Amino acid sequence: MNRGAPGLILWSDDPDSLPWDVETDVLVIGAGGCGLVAALSAAQEGARVLVVEKEGKAAGNTALSQGMIPGAGSRLQREAGIHDSPELMARDIMAKNHGESDPELTLHVARQSGPLVDWLVDTLGIQLRLVTNFLYPGHSTYRVHAPASTKGVQLLKQLLDACRANGKIDIAYSAPARRLVAHPEHGAVLGAEVEIKGVGLNLARASRTVLALNGFGANREMVSRYIPEMAQALYFGHEGNTGEGILWGAALGAALENMGSYQAHGSVAYPHGTLLTWAAISLGGYQVNKRGMRFVDESHGYSEHALDVLAQEGGVAVEIFDQVILDQISDFEDFRQCMEMGAVRRFDTIRDLAIGMRLPVDEMLRTHDSFQRAARGESPDPLGRSDITRPLEPPLYAVQVTGALFHTQGGLKVDRRARVMRPDGSLVSNLYAGGGTAAGFSGRKGPYGYLSCNGLLAALVLGRIAGQEAGREALA
Repeated sequence: MNRGAPGLILWSDDPDSLPWDVETDVLVIGAGGCGLVAALSAAQEGARVLVVEKEGKAAGNTALSQGMIPGAGSRLQREAGIHDSPELMARDIMAKNHGESDPELTLHVARQSGPLVDWLVDTLGIQLRLVTNFLYPGHSTYRVHAPASTKGVQLLKQLLDACRANGKIDIAYSAPARRLVAHPEHGAVLGAEVEIKGVGLNLARASRTVLALNGFGANREMVSRYIPEMAQALYFGHEGNTGEGILWGAALGAALENMGSYQAHGSVAYPHGTLLTWAAISLGGYQVNKRGMRFVDESHGYSEHALDVLAQEGGVAVEIFDQVILDQISDFEDFRQCMEMGAVRRFDTIRDLAIGMRLPVDEMLRTHDSFQRAARGESPDPLGRSDITRPLEPPLYAVQVTGALFHTQGGLKVDRRARVMRPDGSLVSNLYAGGGTAAGFSGRKGPYGYLSCNGLLAALVLGRIAGQEAGREALA
C-alpha cells in the first residue's frame, strides 16, 4: 500500500493488514454543529468517538450562523403556550420547497426537531430561548430556538464544553481527512486517512464513520458546475466548505440529491461584508435599488431575495427602516457588527436619506410615500406586500446591501437513519452523513425552497440521528 497515493478513496481488500495508527468505534469528520452533536450522541450510546477537524478550531457554518434551531413541540414552546406539531412544521417545509423534499424524511426530521431541542437544553445544558419577537418567513408559528446572543459561536462553544466533559470523545484539530478507506469489493467504509499537523498521514480505523463536513460553497469549481448563477456572487459561508465529503460519497457510488439548491441572503451589508439581520425587513423595513425604487415584495423570503438584489444595477440595494425596528434588532450580534463597522447610517428625513445614499430624490420620495400609504391602509401596496403594519417614523436608517451565497443544500442522499444511500436504494456500508454533506430540505434547485433556519435543522437533527445510529451499530 502506498499511503501517499492519489485518489479520493484508499481501497483495501485486507483491512487487517493496514498499519492503522488509531482505532475507534465512531469516527466523525468535521467539528461543526453537526459533528459535535453526532459525537455527543454516539458517546451517549456508549461508543468511543474520535472527531477530526481540518481547521485549527471548531467552526464551520454553525459558527457563522445565528444559532437558530427550529423545533416543533419543544418544552420551551409548551411553556410559552405555543401550539405546534411536527406535521405542521413538515407542511411548512414542503410548502416552501414546493414539495420537492422526501415527504417521509421531512416528517421524520420534523418529529425529531422538538426532542433535539429538549435534549440540548435539558440533557446537555445548552442555553437556548424561544424567539417570539418576530415570526420568521415561512414558519406558521414561533418554533425557532436560539442562544441569547443569536450567534452560532455561543451555541458551538456550549457544544464544545459538553464534548470536553465527555470522557469518550477525543477531538483532533488541524487534522484534515484526506480520503476515506474502503473495501474495493463492496465499498464498506473502514475509516479514513488523516493528516495530522506536525505528524503526517495517519490511518484511523473506525467501525462507523460520520461525514459531518459542510457543503461546497467555497469550492468554486463545484459552485460553477452546480450553481452557475452564484459563481460570481459574494460567498458568505465558511471557507472550509470545500465539498470533499460529497466527493468521497460520490466516489463510493452514493446518490447525490438537490445539488442545485442553496441558501442565499439578500441583506448582507456591502462593502462591509457583515450580515444585516432579515428581521429589519420582517419588522417592516423595505429595500430600493439605485433608482430609488422598490423592485419586489421583500417579504417573500431572504434566500430567494438574494437573486432579486443581485439583478439590480451594481448588484446592490438600500435597506430602509426606522428607530422602532432598530431598537428591536439591536441585540442581534450581526446587527451590532453592522453598527460598529459604520454600515448603518442615520437620517432625519427621507429626503436626507436619498441625498446621503446618492438616490434620486424625487423617485425616493414617491417610493416612500407609496410605502407609507400602504402601511396606513390607505392604498394597496403596489408590489403586493401584505405584512406592512405601520408606517416608518423618523429618524430613518439605511444600509447598502448585496446578495450572497451562504451555504449549499445539495449533497448525499440519506435515509431516516442518516445512512448514505446509492441510487438503487442500497447503502454505503458503515457510512453516515449530516449537515451540509447530506442533501437538505430546500428542494431541487435554486434558493427558493430554503425555509428560515433549515440549515441548522439538517445539521443538528441529522447529526444527532447519525451519532445515535453509528454509536449503536458500532457496539452491536
